[in-house]
Amino acid sequence: MSFLFGGRPQLSSEQKIAQAEAEVDMVSDMYSRLLASCSKKCVDTSYREADLNKGESVCLDRCVAKFFEVNVKVSEKMQGEAQGRQGGAAGGCLVRRGGNDEGWGIWRDRIHGLI
Repeated sequence: MSFLFGGRPQLSSEQKIAQAEAEVDMVSDMYSRLLASCSKKCVDTSYREADLNKGESVCLDRCVAKFFEVNVKVSEKMQGEAQGRQGGAAGGCLVRRGGNDEGWGIWRDRIHGLI
C-alpha cells in the first residue's frame, strides 16, 4: 500500500541482492576505469623509483578529483534526463545494469574525454 501514499514498494530479498550486486559491479567498473585512466596519464611506465614522485602524486590527486567531479555531473545529468523521459516520476537512483542501458556508452565516452 506504500505506493498509494507516494512511497516506493518494498523490494523482495532477491531484488535487494540484485540491486546490491549491480551497485558492486558499477563501483568496481568505475574503479577500474579510474585506475586505468589516471595511471595511464600520471604514472611513468618505466618505474625507475619504488614510490611515486611528487609530480605523479599531484597528477593522480587531480585526476581522481576530476574523475569523481565529472562522474557526479554525468550522473546528475542522466538522472535528470531519465526523470524527463518518465515525466518527472522517477524516484530512485539510476543504476547501470551490465552496460546495455540506453545512453550509457555515450556518457562513458564523454567521461573518458573529460579526464
